[in-house]
Amino acid sequence: MAEENQDFNHQIIQLIEQKGQELDLKLLPKLQEDYRLHLTCIRNLFNALMNKNLITPDPYKKEKKISKIVVPESSEFSENERSMTLGIRCSDYETMIDFVCNYMRFSVSQLTMDKIRKLLELNNTFLWNSLTENSAKPNTKGLANCIKALRTGAQPIILSLIKDTTHKSAEAITEINEGLKSLAEYQREAYKVDVRRAIFSNPAFNKEKAYSSTPEMILEIRKIYPTCMSSRPFIPELINEIAQEETAPNKEEKQNDLIQKFQPEKDESKAKENQVDVHELLMEGIRILGTLYDQFELCFHKITTNHELLQSEHNSFKDKLLKFIRQLFNLATPDVEYTLIIMDKKTEAKKKEVIKFNEFSIGLAKRARYYASFSVRHSPGYNRISALEENKSLDFLNNQIGDCSRIHTLLGALDEYFKNSVSVVNRPKVKGIKMELTAIKNILVKTNQHRAEYVAYREEQEQMRKLGIADV
Repeated sequence: MAEENQDFNHQIIQLIEQKGQELDLKLLPKLQEDYRLHLTCIRNLFNALMNKNLITPDPYKKEKKISKIVVPESSEFSENERSMTLGIRCSDYETMIDFVCNYMRFSVSQLTMDKIRKLLELNNTFLWNSLTENSAKPNTKGLANCIKALRTGAQPIILSLIKDTTHKSAEAITEINEGLKSLAEYQREAYKVDVRRAIFSNPAFNKEKAYSSTPEMILEIRKIYPTCMSSRPFIPELINEIAQEETAPNKEEKQNDLIQKFQPEKDESKAKENQVDVHELLMEGIRILGTLYDQFELCFHKITTNHELLQSEHNSFKDKLLKFIRQLFNLATPDVEYTLIIMDKKTEAKKKEVIKFNEFSIGLAKRARYYASFSVRHSPGYNRISALEENKSLDFLNNQIGDCSRIHTLLGALDEYFKNSVSVVNRPKVKGIKMELTAIKNILVKTNQHRAEYVAYREEQEQMRKLGIADV
């Protein structure tokens, strides 16, 4: 009987390995993008609620150190406590989603069953698909009531923001949850594959006895499990599934079902290789670049706060006199200049660069607004770029990537400048932007990947034309 199952075991091990590679290449990058979209949406929504004093920002947000996923509190709270309690929970939720987006590695080796379970719990902090005031979930009910209050007498732009953020969040979380369930199914089978590998090939495994019945198979696995897989928990439910698939009277049916479940779909990529929509590929790179607007906006607010903090320290008699003279003669306040230390990553050589702060910060804010205009597919800004000739769209993308890389460098240097320049007393008040810088870098890497893929397809098509192959 053991020999009869060798082909099945060999086949299922190969299929699970292929499935893991497929998840790493396709599903998990998509889940990370969905989380990033959701993060942008909830930041916009929560900021709108805070601006209207419907929720109170968590005063201890910056002091919280995050090293793992912690699901926000979900207990009941009174109406009087709503603003403060919900504000803290919204803040915790945003921080956790940010941690997931920027500090968690999306790979099958890292996303274990425990992490998948935690992510699903985190995703259910608010029921985005049923944001109603009658919800049995305190967090969802509280948020729905705040959104209702935000809608009252709101301008069209706020109403549009509410509709857009809640709708996109619901879609993103639905896709994420479906993806995590697929990943959980894979992890279950990957565990069973690991058991098969470690135990069935072990000399101490009595195959003749194990294959005599399902209980004997479970007994044999349990007997040598501690020596073969001491670092992994023994999961009775999955061990029983293995035993059923190896020894049950209907084992062939179970084996075929499992193989069909993980059988890869027919790969039509080769047949469609020459039909890749390169224009769509290029526009997706431009759209991803547009999502930088959220990080640029956050950086703008933080560096402006740091600038004002540093300037508040310049309160000498000379500073007051100069300010009085400018006011007396109605003279414009000169733009403050900062001398930054820039390090060349290739040579590690340091050089000084002077920036005019107002000019730089205003430019950053304008760029954030401009990028927001094409960060969503089929928006007017997106459609304007899409209507350009492809070579012009590519030039646009190349120029923007270059500009953003330079901005990333300057922001990093400016962050260090503020931290080192303010007085020791004010240093704890400086708002760091390391998380935003990491997010900017990740988005630029993703954009570069799309650009490189587009260029590679275009070069391939050009080569095909030169070879006289017209159908490209």
